[in-house]
Amino acid sequence: MYDTLVETETLAAHLDDPDWAVFDCRSVLGDPEAGPKTYARSHIPGAHYIHLERELSGPITPDTGRHPLPDPRVLAAILGRAGVDGRVQLVAYDDAGGAFAARLWWLGRWLGHTRTAVLNGGWQQWVKEDRPVSSSEVRPAPRHFDYKGTTGGACFSTAEVLEMVRGRKHGLLLDARSPVRYRGEQEPIDPVAGHVPGAVNLPHAGNVYEDGRFRSPTALRQRFEEALGGTRPEQAVCMCGSGVTACHNLLAMEVAGLKGARLYAGSWSEWIRDPARPVARVT
Repeated sequence: MYDTLVETETLAAHLDDPDWAVFDCRSVLGDPEAGPKTYARSHIPGAHYIHLERELSGPITPDTGRHPLPDPRVLAAILGRAGVDGRVQLVAYDDAGGAFAARLWWLGRWLGHTRTAVLNGGWQQWVKEDRPVSSSEVRPAPRHFDYKGTTGGACFSTAEVLEMVRGRKHGLLLDARSPVRYRGEQEPIDPVAGHVPGAVNLPHAGNVYEDGRFRSPTALRQRFEEALGGTRPEQAVCMCGSGVTACHNLLAMEVAGLKGARLYAGSWSEWIRDPARPVARVT
């Protein structure tokens, strides 16, 4: 069973294994059709395309962030139609160092499916190694995804974050956005710039090398322990702009053996929905 990362050679050996299901998570924020078009041109043989906006996220409301969590029963049905049941090894990949694939990894665990991993190095590593690709439509045999409820304690709400900011709840926010967005110098996506007071900036891009492969468990452990500053991993809450790349930090923590951190799914885009919530900037 693979529950964090899986290597390309391992996946290549299981392309014809009916108990392995591969999902293409390639996405471009702001262009919801870019991922499906890229998938149609070329993808890992047998991979299913899964859409960030339509399947890995729920409907946006006036109170939510940009990528609310999907209805878990709906997502379970989607995975079942793609051939996933309890014994299937699920593998997610993208072309962004795992930034989008990690969302499916976290959601799989949220649904109780621990046999979920991200392809280390993603699409670029697969192509670099001259492994097979396809443009054929995938027609999987549906299976029953036995959904029994989401895992308790995996999510942190905006109300809980507010209690943390007010000093009534212990914990540490790790913000996965770029430094310029965290500091409030630039905000190309959301209408308000800055960060949640007390949050520590730990950009998800630092979890991988330039080629998109994850750093070693030892290097990741050192990176996160420095950011945690003595806070226990289970008291860490990962956030970003909308709850997507925060999952990359959660994955990296698991790779490093730092288990138990939670996701602030609404993240910055939900936090700023209410102008009464405090905003910090670095000047």
